[in-house]
Amino acid sequence: MDTAEGADPAALTEEQREIRRTLRDLLDRHAGRPAARTAPTEGYDPALWARMSGELGLPGLALPEEYGGAGRGTPALALVCEETGRALAASPLLATSVLAAPLVAALGTPAQRAELLPRIADGSLTCALAAPGGSLAHALGLTGDNTTGAWSGDGRAGGVQARPAPDGDGRLLYGEAEQVLDGHSAGLLLVAAHTGGFARSRTLLYLVRPEDAGPGLVRTRRTGLDPTRSPAGVQLRDVPATLLGEDPDDPADITRALAAAGRTAAVLLAAEATGAARGALERTLGDVAARERSGRPAGALRAARHRLADLHVQVEAARALTYCAAREPGPGPESGPFALAQALEALRAAAGEAVRLHGGTGAAPEHEAHLYFRRAAADELLFGPAARLRARAAERTGLLGEAAA
Repeated sequence: MDTAEGADPAALTEEQREIRRTLRDLLDRHAGRPAARTAPTEGYDPALWARMSGELGLPGLALPEEYGGAGRGTPALALVCEETGRALAASPLLATSVLAAPLVAALGTPAQRAELLPRIADGSLTCALAAPGGSLAHALGLTGDNTTGAWSGDGRAGGVQARPAPDGDGRLLYGEAEQVLDGHSAGLLLVAAHTGGFARSRTLLYLVRPEDAGPGLVRTRRTGLDPTRSPAGVQLRDVPATLLGEDPDDPADITRALAAAGRTAAVLLAAEATGAARGALERTLGDVAARERSGRPAGALRAARHRLADLHVQVEAARALTYCAAREPGPGPESGPFALAQALEALRAAAGEAVRLHGGTGAAPEHEAHLYFRRAAADELLFGPAARLRARAAERTGLLGEAAA
């Protein structure tokens, strides 16, 4: 179901086509192995990640060249996410390069950027964003207004609280966060926490280095709906932490940075979802073609091909919207959440049809069709649902005027 190069709605450059060909070949050979999807410790295949990092330089593709990145921006990283989605590849790319690295680049001090970004770019440092409250999408401003502190405890009960360390050096964090992608294995945690007491309560981001955290940091890998994602529970009991960047004069600067990072992440998640949808369609079309060769009734297969053609149009429309959003100038493309909503719906439809057309085998947990279906359901829970993404985006942009508010 791959689009012809000359009519590709993503309008890829020759360099981007070469990245796609090289990455697709690598993932086709390695990412589909059971060990690459269900690694018991890291949640991903370290050997595959080393090749993605060392040979292809994928973690630093969108990072500035001065920090060891390639400076190729969001469109190039979207292309990579599309291919990892197509293969359902388990890797730290989403948690590290999509969610955490942009925040370090946007908020970090010069010393923090110089220390952390080159290590992220070469793949030697993986990161995780720990947002308390159970809703990563809300923390990133995708499904709700993150300028209120309710998503992270509101400075009262719950969430993560930050208080000065007894020696006056840094902060101590106390609280917990659930659904932290790759939180069990990341080499660096970015933790959203309240500080300043009730009168000056504000949400800031702190760096937690697990090797320096001591026994107060407990990270537990959870069993997720999607075996290619690795959510974790993170408990902090007086864990030492360092503020990311400087304490801003305007506390809303942090939530605005989170929202901008969220809109860019929405584009990359949309690319990943459209890649997964295309992967599901490719495999389903292959199965239909095999049935035709085996002499199955033509009428039923012709109807299946009509349904797949309709789904192909839906997926390609989502893909075109995604790459338009990826090229949108400025921080945090406003059309990112719209693209993500479209992509999540396309993935859900394509994965559902894949399970249906594969019959009883498609419902088996180990079958690829079922894996795509689980990815669709998990993404809706983590980053959706699509209706709330559209409603929040319409409210932000004023698309529906006063009715949206």
